[in-house]
Amino acid sequence: MPNNQPTAPPDPRTLGELRANGYRHRTVKEEARENLIRKMRAGETIFPGIIGYDRTVIPQVQRAVLAQHDFILLGLRGQAKTRLIRSLTGLLDPYIPIVDSIDIPDDPMEPAFGVTRRVIGEKGDDTPIRWISREERFQEKLATPDVSVADLIGDIDPVKVMSRRLELSDESAIHYGIIPRSNRGIFAFNELPDLQPRIQVSLLNILEENDIQIRGFPVRIPLDLMIVFTANPEDYTNRGSIITPLKDRIDAQILTHYPRTLEEAMEITVQESRIPDFEEGGAIVPDYMREIAEQIAFEARESEYVDQGSGVSQRLAISLYETLHSAVEHRM
Repeated sequence: MPNNQPTAPPDPRTLGELRANGYRHRTVKEEARENLIRKMRAGETIFPGIIGYDRTVIPQVQRAVLAQHDFILLGLRGQAKTRLIRSLTGLLDPYIPIVDSIDIPDDPMEPAFGVTRRVIGEKGDDTPIRWISREERFQEKLATPDVSVADLIGDIDPVKVMSRRLELSDESAIHYGIIPRSNRGIFAFNELPDLQPRIQVSLLNILEENDIQIRGFPVRIPLDLMIVFTANPEDYTNRGSIITPLKDRIDAQILTHYPRTLEEAMEITVQESRIPDFEEGGAIVPDYMREIAEQIAFEARESEYVDQGSGVSQRLAISLYETLHSAVEHRM
């Protein structure tokens, strides 16, 4: 399947040039699906830096993307959930066009926001276009008890209402939250069960209808998003942590896990540790000492003295290895 997107910002700088260039609109999920298929056929590495998931987690993530699903990663601490979610940007096009001078990403070919439609209506083919990179299209939010609907969705801006004499139901009266500002991209919600139930309710319309409501006003904005979540399995299955209607609207759930072999664990530790490259006369940590550091984490995950509900993060082995290397350096 051909990739119709460039690897550097293309030349079209107006809507007319963009149309003449043959650009076609695709939703974020269609875009990720097409790019995943292309990468799989080309034999490319889909999620670089993710170790130990080749036959377990990654195939499930690929199927979720192919099915154009919103999904949740369930796993204990230190299981690369956030890293895996962030690597989803590799499935996006290198650059996409949005209408310039608008602070919310919106497709100029099929605009979702009223302000974008007004600008295009006024300027037509002369509407200025700018290109944003795939990295700019990823937003994430850590769910905490103090997160509000205004943070996520938005709220009526009284200053706009008064200064412009707008109706409360006017789309221009809204100050948008992080989710609408993630339009045309990927939005990741970490530790979903920590979000208060009344705030979780605000996500229902987004997942089911891809639109939003502000303070009960029927502002229907068809957002174009891929939404992914992370959660601890114990919190996820605990009654009341995630409201049932929200669980029902998450299309797929994928379980992550700790490294299953010592070799995989050691590879992860070497990759993630902050140890400088070998220098002549520098510290050398024997392999058997590295194995001992990894084995400590493996034993802790089976120990009755450790709360298995919290898990034993792979960061434990990484920190042990870094401390071991530093101890050798200190004694030299």
